Amino acid sequence: MSGRDAAHGSAALASLEASADCTLPVAERFVSVNGEGRAAGKLAAFIRFTGCNLACSYCDTMWANAPAAADHAERVSVADLVAWARETRVECITLTGGEPALQPELPRLVRALLAEPGPLGRGLRVEIETNGAADLCELASLREECASLPGSLTFTVDWKLPASGMEDRMLCENFALLDARDTVKFVCGGEGDLVRMLEVSRELGLPNRVPVYLSPVFGRLDPARIVDFMQDNNLTWATAQLQLHKIIWPGVEKGV
Repeated sequence: MSGRDAAHGSAALASLEASADCTLPVAERFVSVNGEGRAAGKLAAFIRFTGCNLACSYCDTMWANAPAAADHAERVSVADLVAWARETRVECITLTGGEPALQPELPRLVRALLAEPGPLGRGLRVEIETNGAADLCELASLREECASLPGSLTFTVDWKLPASGMEDRMLCENFALLDARDTVKFVCGGEGDLVRMLEVSRELGLPNRVPVYLSPVFGRLDPARIVDFMQDNNLTWATAQLQLHKIIWPGVEKGV
């Protein structure tokens, strides 16, 4: 073991020991395939937290977002979550919600996960799925602070379009923090959303800076219309996607 590896190990152990009493409200944790984004189809260990600061019209995890969900959540320590992630022997750890960035102890958990060697000794890939309305400054700074740790941190950030009813809650400054490691996701509920997606992408300078993924609100917009729109506007920088988990497990809300 190199001196640097030993230092990482000691720091990780100290962090976990300090985190023994730090807990987060977990709605569920499970291993499945990523349903969307650049890691779609790859195994991931999901940790879903309760609570959200938005109420999107098409939300499919409302059961985890309602205030009452926190009363029934499993309070799990950072150390136990890291141990669970280790036991799954899966390289990708997806932190989702609800809105994970609302959890005060999330940076502590992320730091501990990034210090893990991973099942193949090349570190864990930690992905935070976030709604675009929670400040990411602290987590973006943490990513740079932890650059020497074995793991990597990526952000998948939504821009909520008009059909969501939540576009006025978006924090433009979040999107300035992103780069080629990350993903911006637009969920489109109709023709107006497609037009707005293009406007926002250009306003934020996303093309060829941050990967952009477009998906339909399930059951509201024909996916073929997204492809047609991409062709009509020469969106060579965008990727059309479907929510894979909804195709594999239709009607299943939990554990997928």
